[in-house]
Amino acid sequence: MPELPGQEHVVAPPEEVELLAVDALDESGAPSGVWGDAWRRLRRNPIFLIAVVVIAVVLLAVAWPGVFTDLDPRYCNGDVSMRRPGSGHPFGFDQQGCDIFARTVYGARASVSTGVGATVLFLVIGGALGAVAGYYGGLLDGIVSRIAEIFYALPLMLAAIVIMQLLAARTVWTVMLTLASFSWPQAARIARAAVIQAKNSEYVTAAQALGVSRPRVLLRHVLPNSIGPLIVVSTLSLGAFVVTEATLSYLGVGLSRTIVSWGSDIAADQRQIRTSAILFYPASALAFTILGFLMLGDAVRDALDPRARPR
Repeated sequence: MPELPGQEHVVAPPEEVELLAVDALDESGAPSGVWGDAWRRLRRNPIFLIAVVVIAVVLLAVAWPGVFTDLDPRYCNGDVSMRRPGSGHPFGFDQQGCDIFARTVYGARASVSTGVGATVLFLVIGGALGAVAGYYGGLLDGIVSRIAEIFYALPLMLAAIVIMQLLAARTVWTVMLTLASFSWPQAARIARAAVIQAKNSEYVTAAQALGVSRPRVLLRHVLPNSIGPLIVVSTLSLGAFVVTEATLSYLGVGLSRTIVSWGSDIAADQRQIRTSAILFYPASALAFTILGFLMLGDAVRDALDPRARPR
């Protein structure tokens, strides 16, 4: 359009225009409006509230198990082997004479810590590789995709069993790294698809036309609008990682027997399954923890589903 006489054509710096564009997006409801709407939907969802209560109790046991019991889970007395529940011992004792309630409480620390750590690595490694591959494309995208396909073809449980048997030290860190090493392709695929969809949006094209650098566009515009699917899959994967750790410990190839965990206790207590119900306690704690994370994942998925938002 031709300029009117006496009118100057002023071009704002890219940084100022970018901030104006972000403010406009905020006022129109994206991206901040999307998260605000999701949070309002979550607060009204009873499934989310129940999941938060369950997870809060579990995390409290992980961080401060002394709140629930002052007994040492590793202290065992053979004289009280298989004794029934009594005062100060609500779950009774196992075959070794260890307090079952203390072991159930302290078992949350190893199992949940492994699941949370594996989820964080799963999100960081897979999300970063998938986002970079999807945004830049070309040769980099091809290399990351082919590597992801190789790891994706390996069953997680089978690969974890093989790797853990080769390791001399079976700690929370080794299990965490093993699970993340063979699960990151799932996060990479989701991040890549979300970034490819977001980078073709009009606001990304406008930012690039204003001279904003590609890394800045990726961090400032693309990733905030692509993180939703990753959050959903991470909350759902957290429960799966806790199950996988418990399965590995149950099979004897997970955490060391010196580390108190639900999987190890389930493996030890299964011998008395016909005569005692002590297997019920660690198994129930594991089941309720997984249920809490799965309920959280379902609630977050429903809240971030654009088809569920009112138009």
